[in-house]
Amino acid sequence: MKIAHLLKHSIWIAQKDLLEFSRNRMLLVMLIIFPLFMMVLTGYIFPTGSTLKDMPIALVNQDINDGVYGNESVALIVDLEEMGQRSGYFDFRTTGSESEARDLITKGRMSGAVIIGHNFTKDIGSGKQGPVTVLYDQSKPQISLQVMAALDSAISRTGTLKAASTVNRTIGLDKNASSALVTPFKVSNKGTVPGNPSYFQFLAPGIMMLLVMFSVMQGLPRAISHEKETGTFDGILAAPTSRFSIIMGKTLAQSVRGMTQGGIVLLLAIVLFGVTVNGPLWLVIGLLLLGIFSFIGVGITITSIASDEETAQMFMMLLQFPMMFLSGVFFPVEQMPWYMQYASKALPLTYAIQAMRKVIVLGAGVQDILTEVVILFGFGTVLLFVAIPLFKRAMSK
Repeated sequence: MKIAHLLKHSIWIAQKDLLEFSRNRMLLVMLIIFPLFMMVLTGYIFPTGSTLKDMPIALVNQDINDGVYGNESVALIVDLEEMGQRSGYFDFRTTGSESEARDLITKGRMSGAVIIGHNFTKDIGSGKQGPVTVLYDQSKPQISLQVMAALDSAISRTGTLKAASTVNRTIGLDKNASSALVTPFKVSNKGTVPGNPSYFQFLAPGIMMLLVMFSVMQGLPRAISHEKETGTFDGILAAPTSRFSIIMGKTLAQSVRGMTQGGIVLLLAIVLFGVTVNGPLWLVIGLLLLGIFSFIGVGITITSIASDEETAQMFMMLLQFPMMFLSGVFFPVEQMPWYMQYASKALPLTYAIQAMRKVIVLGAGVQDILTEVVILFGFGTVLLFVAIPLFKRAMSK
């Protein structure tokens, strides 16, 4: 009898909760939209083939004597440009110097660089291998591996064809000539910063900004919607303080939480996984604050619109999961299908991760991440202008 009584009361409580749930139209809509949205997102986000097309690659020709470029280096550049046009894989662009190519890679404008060494033509003419260096972007290891492999293959193939042509001409002139085939180019790979960063060096900046976003956006419904439901928010409104002070106080509390989590992640990444911060530490801290600033407006807006904490949390999840997958936390945005790349550009987390990754992995300065900084500041400013009036109106209900 006791068991039957317990089950009966449990069913009553379940019916009560389900009845409340069924009366919330927003939750009913989210119940259908959220799984549908997640399945569509995860189904289309991963590429079925190679989505890397027209990768911008800098060409640096250091083979110059008395203001004239060597014939062999010019011929190699022509071959590479023709190969890039035929395959559609690379978009080669001539750059003045290696330092300029490094800067362009750090700023994200180039995916790599091919540097033809000094005395390239002279070395080939004297029977030596001409030096060619492939410079790659260490902040995008997955893409860099593909770029290096493709460039090495293209340069080696060009060199092999050249060597074969030379041998054929030699055999035609001398019947006793050796047909041994030696590639005239020696290709070496190196990153834009010293050392060989691990995959976690790429992963840590994304996880740091992701957790900051989660902390801020999940904390606001608890700090506002939950207090409204429990009645403690009425006590805050009755206190002799302005509405704007309440907003600032809530925002400050979530900022402290976000900064604390971001600092813990950075410390653990350095101590446990050997992550090296190549850029200035003050810039890392500044980007954490800027990231929080860009997320606060989203959190306040959704919390103001939602009728209760559960609805607010559902809205937050609907935004957080796409940002987690689309913003390049676990793999570069460039590997996604083109339509998903456009979607990622509408998310503030994408720019926050790009900027943080450039600073930590590539040692970028403010001038290298200026575009991301402006976009994040713009996101945060616009969303706060929207959020504050909505929050004030929600408090007066």
